[in-house]
Amino acid sequence: MEFLMMQQDRLKFFPIMMFAIVMGLSGLTMTYQKASLFLGFPHFIGDMLAIVTTAIFLYISFVYLRKSSKYTIAVKNEFSHPIRINFFAAISISMLMLAIIYKDDFAYLSAPFWYIGTALHTYLTMHTISFWINQNQQLDHSNPAWFIPIVGNVLVPVGGNGFVDLGVLIYFFSVGIFFWIILFAIILNRIIFHNQLAVKFMPTLFILIAPPAVGFIAYFKMFGVIDTFALMLFNLALFFTLLVAFMYKNFIKIKFFISWWAFVFPIAAMAISTMIMYHETKSFSLLIFSYVMIAAVTIIVFIVGYQTIIHIRKKEICIQE
Repeated sequence: MEFLMMQQDRLKFFPIMMFAIVMGLSGLTMTYQKASLFLGFPHFIGDMLAIVTTAIFLYISFVYLRKSSKYTIAVKNEFSHPIRINFFAAISISMLMLAIIYKDDFAYLSAPFWYIGTALHTYLTMHTISFWINQNQQLDHSNPAWFIPIVGNVLVPVGGNGFVDLGVLIYFFSVGIFFWIILFAIILNRIIFHNQLAVKFMPTLFILIAPPAVGFIAYFKMFGVIDTFALMLFNLALFFTLLVAFMYKNFIKIKFFISWWAFVFPIAAMAISTMIMYHETKSFSLLIFSYVMIAAVTIIVFIVGYQTIIHIRKKEICIQE
């Protein structure tokens, strides 16, 4: 209830990045849903997480709408900020992920989330690219969060089967994969040859896992095959997962920021991809890796969730930066 009663100045600084929490919890929910389907985990875990995730999405949406009505200028400033603009797509991605969560058991709930999320994400994709074209961008502003509004298009086909024709889903898949390649080249150039990422954005390196992992899931959802292209996507996701694991020292001592939630969704996408690969190949090594990834998602959510609660109580989140 603290945010409902928060002081007006704190409401003004309620960050759009809070929607990354929904993305993270949605990833955890889908991980346990797939673990129930493929590995025999209890079904009620995914059901309970779905309820909690939906409630938090509605709560954060309510608070941000309050901010929009009381501090319209502050929201406009976020929407024109070269870095924060990318996190507005976390709203539409959260809706798309909720659509996926409810797709199998409650299609009547899934459909509104999917249609509204897809329409909103289409707008945000066009707006973000127009923003990049019309405004001079500094190389130091580039970071893996740029993947969120553009490559998020790959998420549309994951929950879109049965709602629209395959051709529409392939459109979104094509846009996401194309810009993944382009943006990855830009961001890799920045990381290697220019200034290092700001400490608060180090966790966004985990987002490098998401495009190939979600791309693999979307491709399998659309075509139902594990062919050469699908294997390439899965192995690229595996490579980036191993890379961020190898770089663990870069993450263990950094100060907490809400961007820590960027850890969760990509790891969850990799966990789901691994379970799909295990289900199709029956490889024992993939079975073991599936359990490892499920454990990783769960532990990271526990750590990040705990830190979020602690910093909310200390009133260290909704403050002016």
